[in-house]
Amino acid sequence: MHPDSPECFSTIRPVYCVNPKDHDKPISQVLAEMTNGGVDFTLECAGNVGVMVIKCKAAVAWEPNKPLVMEEIEVAPPEANEVRIKIVATGLCRTDLYHLFEGMHEQGFPAVLGHEGAGIVESVGPGVTEFQPGDKVIPLFIAQCGECRFCKSPKTNECEKGWAADNPDVMASPEPRFTCKGKKVLQFMGTFSEYTVIDQMAVAKIDPAAPLEKVCLLGCGICTGYGAAVNTAKVEPGSTCAVFGLGAVGLAAVMGCKSAGAERIIAVDINPEKFEKAKVLGATDFVNPKDHDKPISEVLAEMTNGGVDFSLECVGNVKVMRSALESCIPGWGVSVIVGWTDMEDFSARPVQLISGRTWKGSLFGGFKSKDGVPQMVKAYLDKKVKLDEFITHNMALEKVNDAIELMKEGKCIRTVLSVSPQ
Repeated sequence: MHPDSPECFSTIRPVYCVNPKDHDKPISQVLAEMTNGGVDFTLECAGNVGVMVIKCKAAVAWEPNKPLVMEEIEVAPPEANEVRIKIVATGLCRTDLYHLFEGMHEQGFPAVLGHEGAGIVESVGPGVTEFQPGDKVIPLFIAQCGECRFCKSPKTNECEKGWAADNPDVMASPEPRFTCKGKKVLQFMGTFSEYTVIDQMAVAKIDPAAPLEKVCLLGCGICTGYGAAVNTAKVEPGSTCAVFGLGAVGLAAVMGCKSAGAERIIAVDINPEKFEKAKVLGATDFVNPKDHDKPISEVLAEMTNGGVDFSLECVGNVKVMRSALESCIPGWGVSVIVGWTDMEDFSARPVQLISGRTWKGSLFGGFKSKDGVPQMVKAYLDKKVKLDEFITHNMALEKVNDAIELMKEGKCIRTVLSVSPQ
């Protein structure tokens, strides 16, 4: 293979001649298709680490509702504007379970899940000037191209580019950089792999002092909950808040309410074992709906003289979304939907909004990703944001199915998986 000197093919007389410029897919995929899965040996003679295919370990979801399988995959070199990252650590997020057990879109498999990771740049493709090998980075599931109308607007953190805009159901780019056993493997960021390839508009460079096994959580859950309180709800000093659901996102929302100066923060969950953790992060009151024989909105109204100023739904359950809205005080109450689901419609009586309540949603906590994540990393290093308190388990990537079971059973807040040595 020689993209710039094809005339050398006639001199050397190889059996097959491949010019990468003649193809619109990664050269690793071209060779896999030519050779029933991949060649036996490769020799890289260009002196460019960026052109090498990397073989590494990954946890592959071959089909929905089945355990992940540890496999050897091939990771293609970064193409124009792409960055190849060695993943050091990754969190397991409920959205990974949603894709595997709830969404179950058949066109979304096989896939390497994982989107809450942190790592080190291994190589960069043509046109990449912002990153260089050795940089510590966090992949971002929401891009920030900086050029589209959304990126230029202060009103949203969405971006018209990237998989989140083009392919939200499958949760992956239609042109993955992974192959396994001769098949394309989709990548939902792909942090359950030792290496992944991401467009530079969806990568944030972070402080080199940041511990990757901690700040990986800022790739999704912590920013999502914290920002929902601070950026989306815009919790006010002296206010009363209710947070529904005390997983990592909900606990981060509690932390965000505390940071914003809320005077009273009511934590709502059916698992009382989570209340102590919520107290550490700023909760002042605890309510278990199972302890009451009336709707939780009535319980909170009685506790707060009519309803809370702000409520945040962090479960992804449409019934809880309605309860969170109805728990807000008429006139100025704000309820934010944070929990992810696309399986059911939600509803409420119009009078709930006509009476002055506001119902809104929050994606990734309203953070513009490339700008916000480094700021949150700095806040952690400055001890203004907690991360260690969210980590209940540490495991090797090979134990990912055990981590999934812990989350399904509600026995963890966040499990951090060790993927590669630094």
